[in-house]
Amino acid sequence: MSEQYKTVWEKCLIVIKDNVPSSSFKTWFEPIIPVKLNQQVLTIQVPSAFFYEYLEEQFIDILRKTLRMVLGNDAKLEYNVVMGNQNGNEPYTVSYPTNNSARIQNKPLTVPLKAENKAAIKNPFIIPGIQKLQIDPQLKPNNTFENFVEGDCNRLARSAGYAVAQNPGGTAFNPLMIYGNSGLGKTHLAQAIGIEVKEQFPDKVVLYVNANKFQTQFTEATRNNNRNDFLHFYQMIDVLILDDVHEFAGKEKTQETFFHIFNHLHQMGKQLILTSDKPPIELKGMEQRLLSRFKWGLTADLQTPDFDTRMQILRAKVYKDGITLSDEVLEYIASHITNNVRELEGALVSLLAQSMLNKREITLELAAKLINKLVKNAKRELSIEYISKVVCDYFSMSVDALQAKTRKREIVQARQIAMYFSKSLTKYSLASIGAQIGSKDHATVLHACKTVNNLKDTDKNFRQFVEDIEKKLKM
Repeated sequence: MSEQYKTVWEKCLIVIKDNVPSSSFKTWFEPIIPVKLNQQVLTIQVPSAFFYEYLEEQFIDILRKTLRMVLGNDAKLEYNVVMGNQNGNEPYTVSYPTNNSARIQNKPLTVPLKAENKAAIKNPFIIPGIQKLQIDPQLKPNNTFENFVEGDCNRLARSAGYAVAQNPGGTAFNPLMIYGNSGLGKTHLAQAIGIEVKEQFPDKVVLYVNANKFQTQFTEATRNNNRNDFLHFYQMIDVLILDDVHEFAGKEKTQETFFHIFNHLHQMGKQLILTSDKPPIELKGMEQRLLSRFKWGLTADLQTPDFDTRMQILRAKVYKDGITLSDEVLEYIASHITNNVRELEGALVSLLAQSMLNKREITLELAAKLINKLVKNAKRELSIEYISKVVCDYFSMSVDALQAKTRKREIVQARQIAMYFSKSLTKYSLASIGAQIGSKDHATVLHACKTVNNLKDTDKNFRQFVEDIEKKLKM
C-alpha cells in the first residue's frame, strides 16, 4: 500500500502522455513527483508556484478526467508546491487543493506562508502578482503600423507583420523573422505587431524584450537559482517579440534555454517574432537546431528605403510635428541621407532644432549647410564582416582564412587584428565577435586585443599594419 500512490500516478502518466504533445509532457509532467494517496486524494509535488498555476490553467481537464478514470468519480488532486528559498530560509512546500470546478480565472495565489515570507511569483520584469494582464508588454506607443511608412523596401515584412497581428499564432508566419541593417525599422515593425495584437486581443500576453536584456535576466536567474521561474515565465507569453537575436551568438546556455522556450511556445500555438541583422543562414555562433527553427516560418527583410519612400517618411514626420517645409528642402534631405531611416529622421530633427535655436527660416541653403556637415561627419556603421574583409584585403588573404583552424602566424595575426577592431569599432559583444571570427570564445577575443595592444607598443612594423588598416576602416 505504501507505494500505491506511485502506481496511481504512473497509470495517470500513461494516459496523459497519449493526450498531450510530447514537449508539453516533458516540460510539465515529467518533473512532477507523487507524494501520497489518502483514500481518493492524490498529492503531487511541483517545483514552483508558477508550475502549479500553469497546470491548473492549461491541463486541469486532462488531470481531472485521468484521475477519475484511475481512482473513480470521487478522485481529488492536491499539490505540494516547492517555495524557493527567500531571505535565507530553506525551501519548503505549501499545499493547494486543485480547482475542481473550473480553470483558474487569472486569480493571484493566496498562500499561507511561514514567518513573514510573501508568496510572490518572480518574473524578469519584477511585476507583482501573476495575473497575465499585469505584465507590461514593454512597447513604445508611437511604434504603430500607422507610423511605419510602407514602401517597396519593406512591403513584404509589413504585410506579414500585419497578418500576424490579426491572427497571432494562427498563420504560417510563425516564427516571423525580420532582418536588415541597423536603422531600417526592425524594432518599430516588431513592436507595431505587438501593439496591434494588444488592441485586437486585449487578453493576450504580449512581451517585447531585447536579446541583451534576455541574456541579463537569464544570468541573474541562474545566479539566484531561479531558472525554473524564468523559464516558466517566458513559457506563459502569448506573443513573444525578441529583438536582435543575433546577440545570442556564442552564448550556448542562453541559446539552450531559448530553444526550450521557443519549442514550448510554438507547440502551444503561441506567436514568436524575431529580429536580426542577418537572415538565419548567415548567422554564426548559433546552434543549428535553433537556426532550423528560425526557418520554420517566414523570413522577411527590410532594405534601404528608395527615394520615394524616404520622401514619404520625411513628409509623415513633418506632418506629425505640425511643421511645413518646402519640397525642395525635403528632396535635398532625401537625396543626401540615404543609409537608413534613423539617420534620415535624425537629420530632420537636427535641421528643425537649428532653425528654432537660431530663429532662422528653414531654407534650402540652411538645409544644405547642415546636411553636408552631417554627411561629412557621419561615422560609417561598421560590421564584423566588413572589418574582416578590410583586414584580409590588406594582408592579401581570403576572408575564409580567418575561420580556418590553423596556427600559421600570418593568419593568427590577421584574426587578432580583426578581433581588435571589431571590439573597438562596433557594439558587438566579445562572444559575438569570437563566434563570427574563427568560432572562438570571448576569452580568445580578450587575449587578441591585449596581444595587439602589446605588439603596437613593441613592434614598429606591426604598429604600421594597425595604423594602415585603421585608416582604411575610417575612410
